[in-house]
Amino acid sequence: MNLRTFDLNLLRVLDALLRDRSTTLAGQRIGLSQPAVSAALSRLRTALGDPLFVRQGQRLEPTVYALSLEIPLKRILDELETLLSGPADFDPAAANDIFKISGSDFFSTMLMPQLADRLAREAPGIRVQMVDLVPDNYVATVESYNIDLALIPQLDHPEWIEFQPLFNASFAMIARRGHKRLERAGVEAGDVVPIDLFCDLGHVLFSPEGKLKAMGDAALADVGRTRRVVLTMPTFDGVCRAVMQSDNVALVPRQYAVAEADRLGLAIYELPMPMPVPLIGMIWHRRATNSPAHRWLRGVIAEMMMPLNENDLPLPEFSRS
Repeated sequence: MNLRTFDLNLLRVLDALLRDRSTTLAGQRIGLSQPAVSAALSRLRTALGDPLFVRQGQRLEPTVYALSLEIPLKRILDELETLLSGPADFDPAAANDIFKISGSDFFSTMLMPQLADRLAREAPGIRVQMVDLVPDNYVATVESYNIDLALIPQLDHPEWIEFQPLFNASFAMIARRGHKRLERAGVEAGDVVPIDLFCDLGHVLFSPEGKLKAMGDAALADVGRTRRVVLTMPTFDGVCRAVMQSDNVALVPRQYAVAEADRLGLAIYELPMPMPVPLIGMIWHRRATNSPAHRWLRGVIAEMMMPLNENDLPLPEFSRS
């Protein structure tokens, strides 16, 4: 292929097709009509000497060669955008970017409704897709461009990952209001639950993977105790609803408990053992750090999450992992 005669605009079309697997959706992403995308695909096939995509039902499935171009092409286009764009060039009102954010349903409740309102007012062309957090694979999804941001507790990350702290999140115990065993024991909302009672109650555990132990169990082990986990749920909403309709209890982030208690008829209690307080933040690939749109979205999310931080727990400075 002769680069001097190759139309570099075709690379934007190829990137969009690799993202969306559809000439119609790719056209919407980059502002071209479906016939224009189809014509560009024909030119790409000729220039690159490969079919690039084969139709399978309503989708275009990339060839092995096209797939080999996907990540290098995205990296090159990202670097070009960063090189040619400065902070003053970004106008949220005119932007039409698409972002994928990965996180638990904690953020579906605590972030996404107000983010939707903010986008509608300031950046109506920006689309945000909230996708399930895959606990053991979020770094790989960031590296492979499947997500743009992940909202997670601070952990050890590769050097190419950036981490920005958002808030500290302690845990509280929830139970349905009028819980008979707690009432008989004279334990009221806001009280510390006696550890013998705490361990004997049935617990609902948040675990997307279905694990039967989590941070609460490690904290109990430190004081020589165990609890009865009777049910696991992949979402915090499912945990709360299981507690609401049973005599089981659960440990959930305090901010989530406060936000949902009145709506779901839950009471909040203090734990009988000390637990670490996770630092929650967002991670992204360093290649996106200076992208104007990405930087704007990170700033909006950080601003919205700031009120969740517990007052007596200072946040560390923004740092790389």
